[in-house]
Amino acid sequence: MRTLQQIKADIDLRTANVLQNPITLNEALQIIKVAIEDVIRTGGSAGKTSLIASQQLVNLLHETIKSELVNENVNPVNIRPLIGQSNPEITLAGFLKFKKQDVCVFPNNLQPTQETLDFNGLFNTGANDPYGELFTEHILSVNVRSQLSSLGNNIDTMFERTYAEPMNLHRRVPKMVLGEVYLISVRELNSAQIAQNNPVYSNFTPATARQLEKYVKGFSALNNRKNQRDDDFKYERVALVIADFSQNPIKVYNTTQELIQDNLLPANSTASMDGLQFQGFIRSLLDIYEKRFGTGIFT
Repeated sequence: MRTLQQIKADIDLRTANVLQNPITLNEALQIIKVAIEDVIRTGGSAGKTSLIASQQLVNLLHETIKSELVNENVNPVNIRPLIGQSNPEITLAGFLKFKKQDVCVFPNNLQPTQETLDFNGLFNTGANDPYGELFTEHILSVNVRSQLSSLGNNIDTMFERTYAEPMNLHRRVPKMVLGEVYLISVRELNSAQIAQNNPVYSNFTPATARQLEKYVKGFSALNNRKNQRDDDFKYERVALVIADFSQNPIKVYNTTQELIQDNLLPANSTASMDGLQFQGFIRSLLDIYEKRFGTGIFT
């Protein structure tokens, strides 16, 4: 049985080898499942909290995004942070604030140009932007988040942040192509059992189904921004990864019908997974980018 330190070391070894051995979504999710269950057995609640706080689990998803980019013929030298590394993350200037991005792809036909910001956002006019407006607009950015505890935890705050972040960038650089990947676990771990070092999953309830419906409807509303004249608050593409970690192998729900078949949505729900699947997510972002800026910029 692995300790927290052993689990972290194993994850580091896997992410360090991604360039030679790309990681798929299913593999990343399986590593996350086994890591959380192992750390609960050896470290209980404190071990689980420490592992999640370390960001190593979500870094597996970052490397999955990078692997998908390379699989779509993006040159690894254009990806930031570099494949297998979690730092340095790129910090971009938007209209309201500077914000770190999880995965960026730099254009090969432009160079960063240092600029002094000349508008009033939440930061003072006169702040230094090391990339410049033109270069920033030609970056493709994908951010990754996860909710591995209760679906109801901080859902309003989560959507407020998710709504604001594309608006922050699109208000300054309207043509920029943005993607969001959000992972949720449909069966949360039982906190009382975790305290006894038992990784036991709770049953899915009607209340959980209502929370899941909010996620599907909410991310659908933030998805599929068509061009720079459409809503600033939308992402060009969102991928909502709905996973049941209690199953082995893990089940990922890709369609509305799959959710309905397993009674994971309220009766007569109008929520739809159309356009929210992870499969094809990166290809769709690249297609949008090429339509706006041209081909060959990431190769």
